[in-house]
Amino acid sequence: MTAFVELAEVLPADPGPRTGPRVAVLVSLNFPDLTEPVASLVRRFTRTALEALAARGADWRVVDTSADLPAVDAVLDTDAVLLLGGGDVDSEVYGVAGPVPHEYGVDRAADEFSLDSIRAAVDADIPLLGICRGSQLLNVAFGGTLVPHLEGDGVHHGPHGDDLFVDEPVTVDAGSRLHEILGRSRIVVRNGHHQAVADVAPTLRRAAVAQDGVVEAIEHPERWAVGVQWHPEDDLGSPDDLDALVDALLASAAARRPA
Repeated sequence: MTAFVELAEVLPADPGPRTGPRVAVLVSLNFPDLTEPVASLVRRFTRTALEALAARGADWRVVDTSADLPAVDAVLDTDAVLLLGGGDVDSEVYGVAGPVPHEYGVDRAADEFSLDSIRAAVDADIPLLGICRGSQLLNVAFGGTLVPHLEGDGVHHGPHGDDLFVDEPVTVDAGSRLHEILGRSRIVVRNGHHQAVADVAPTLRRAAVAQDGVVEAIEHPERWAVGVQWHPEDDLGSPDDLDALVDALLASAAARRPA
């Protein structure tokens, strides 16, 4: 029997007031073959991200991409978009046919909706931050590809079905928007991914890289659109990167609001 995540389980206790920038938070709370250990991660990570927004007075709204999907235009009636992690992107979307090792939680409808939302948000110059799956979708949305499976445990992820997350050193590219946000070139991140960006989309650029050359962050050189492969919303790691990323996203969103 698969697990199930209720919306109420991820909502912050903070009642507001929520008078800051509006943020559409796209996340699949449930996806195929969801197990209880993964559901527990979805609850914890989503709640941590929403709590970071609530602490800053942001007017967040959860869009559950595994439920009934609204119109993309309705999602983009917002000041910023935050895309959280979840299941794997369907390999056929980025041109890989056939079975992918350890492919998990594929939801093609959620993929297509998220890709449409990403393209529309960037076209409209709405600030966008993608985390893990969100970063991969950002790359695919603009013609990039993914590595379907990274072999070996202990570098980007722990053993499958065990303690999935590891601390990994990452180098942030000098001159990138991400470097400006985080303020340093070397960081240690919480990682648990078996897929990653392969070819960076033509309209995007790399923003961070792992020691083995795997792309760990991407960004748009002209629009405020940033994707990080790791999980800054993992509360077992340092909160500094999540704070910096959320502050930067909201600052960019606030700059777009009418005076």
